[in-house]
Amino acid sequence: MSASTSSAHAQLTTDRLVLRPWGLDEVAAVIDNRRSADWADDFPAEGDRVIAHLFEQHPGWLDDHSQRLIIERDSELLVGSIGLFGPPGDGQVEIGYGLVASRRGRGYATEAARALTDFALALPGVHTVVAGAELSNPASMRVLEKAGFRRYATEEAENIARFMITRPDRHQR
Repeated sequence: MSASTSSAHAQLTTDRLVLRPWGLDEVAAVIDNRRSADWADDFPAEGDRVIAHLFEQHPGWLDDHSQRLIIERDSELLVGSIGLFGPPGDGQVEIGYGLVASRRGRGYATEAARALTDFALALPGVHTVVAGAELSNPASMRVLEKAGFRRYATEEAENIARFMITRPDRHQR
């Protein structure tokens, strides 16, 4: 994985993916349901629409938050999104991700989660990355486990498993 710049919005490149910041054009296209030739047929997924609407309501987040689009390097198609939520609180940030159905099962989510987690843990003031996965979504829980996260809590009432990884953990995976 490499980062093209040292800013909070660095483009990250993995073996098979590029994680680049959202732009205003993508936000508007998702909100307006305007298809782009560089989107997978099933992009955007519901989570991508939610993120776009959040950017519409809070345009400053395009500069402050580390939300990125997931691009498949071979096809150059946009296939999902991943991001860190909020500035670090007590040294902790939360990661969230989503891939379109046509690209699931290829290890892309794990690859993207590892890249963004490594990036986050290298940021000043961040020592822990957390994530939640619905108990009814075992594939998402496996993604986090494969990315080196460990489960630390289960919130049955909310149907959520909580995961975390710390700086020392990432060197052990």
